[in-house]
Amino acid sequence: MRIVLLGAPGSGKGTQAKLLMAEKNIPQISTGDMLRAAVAAGSRFGQQAKVIMDAGDLVSDDIMLGIISERLSEQDAENGFILDGFPRTEQQALDLADLLDQLDKPLDTAVLMDVDFDVLMKRLTGRRTCSLTGKLLNIYFSSQGELDECTNAGGELIQREDDNEETIKNRLNVYREQTEPLIDYYRKRGKLQTVNADGSIDDVYDRFKNAIAAS
Repeated sequence: MRIVLLGAPGSGKGTQAKLLMAEKNIPQISTGDMLRAAVAAGSRFGQQAKVIMDAGDLVSDDIMLGIISERLSEQDAENGFILDGFPRTEQQALDLADLLDQLDKPLDTAVLMDVDFDVLMKRLTGRRTCSLTGKLLNIYFSSQGELDECTNAGGELIQREDDNEETIKNRLNVYREQTEPLIDYYRKRGKLQTVNADGSIDDVYDRFKNAIAAS
């Protein structure tokens, strides 16, 4: 089970990947985590990435592919993996396909977590953290009882600075410009499965598993 996970910020990729990871015992491999782990381990590509990051520059696609190659060669990825955050561009998708062919681990499917723009905005701008318990809530989707439980106990519903509407619109626009072309890339190759990611976590997970089974 070798999967690329696609979707905008707030589409629930991370939540669904963690559920699948626990059930199928395959790793979720996110770009940031992978990069940090490679640097911490001092691997060949990790050392190259550290020099670039310390200089404040972006890690090149070649080095990222090297880090992915190292990561996919580890034992826990033997039975599959969920790639989250890579590829982000069509060129990266082409390079990834070449790498997976070399590793004899071709991609099974790309799964798009599909959510309307308005729902994404509410998911992201509505996020709040209870100052007392640290519980993550949403002013649009959490029940009034959950919200009141925090405030009635003297807590505050705190919004992260980067969860404001302007910042989130920019993040979604960057996604549309850079990453949405991957949808057509995988569709043309018969690899794309689309999941309606609106609804409860359990309902979406059922759809997610059905999409993977159909690939």
